[in-house]
Amino acid sequence: MLLALPSVLSAEQLKRCRDALTRAEWVDGRATAGYQGASVKKNQQLVETSPLARELGGIVLGALERNSLFISAALPNRVYPPMFNRYEGSMEFGNHVDNAVRLHPLDGSKFRTDLSATLFLASPDEYDGGELLIEDNFGVQQVKLPAGDMVLYPASSLHRVTPITRGARIASFFWIESMVRDDAERALLFDLDTAIQRLAATQSDAQARLSLTNCYHNLLRKWAL
Repeated sequence: MLLALPSVLSAEQLKRCRDALTRAEWVDGRATAGYQGASVKKNQQLVETSPLARELGGIVLGALERNSLFISAALPNRVYPPMFNRYEGSMEFGNHVDNAVRLHPLDGSKFRTDLSATLFLASPDEYDGGELLIEDNFGVQQVKLPAGDMVLYPASSLHRVTPITRGARIASFFWIESMVRDDAERALLFDLDTAIQRLAATQSDAQARLSLTNCYHNLLRKWAL
């Protein structure tokens, strides 16, 4: 399931992040690339354990905790500490797949990457190129969202970032270990939850809503970790 989440960051949160990133010290993004990604990765990143990365990551995590659409779609068990990158001057990231398991940078625990997320921090009119291209069953999906919006997609997907031809693309990226590791099962639960919420908004048949809610939680109980 590929899903765009609008306005994950408020205008104030976005400004705080952008202002802070003006004083950032960027390093070669290959420092955190896996074997298959290092040869095609050309970008810059914040050191993921730096005070600035942790400060901005806290803003992102706080926003996600209050985002009901994210909770419904991702069913998060753990969220990897958000990282931050920048592309400029023809930088790109060639076709790759994210590592299935990462070591948590703070405690060293193994972290399964079920979902990938890119939170856009630069507006589309600030740069040319830099589209996120994600391959799925319907072909290649092109993603370039407004600043503050986020895209969520299966970490198993082949994806790439096209070369920058003008300006700078700034974003946060991270992974989610879901309570439900199978993408098809998560998509089914998301559709069911969305339908229940729509019925609740229209005050439709209360008994039918209760039955659907019961089905939702029994499926979650069956599929969750």
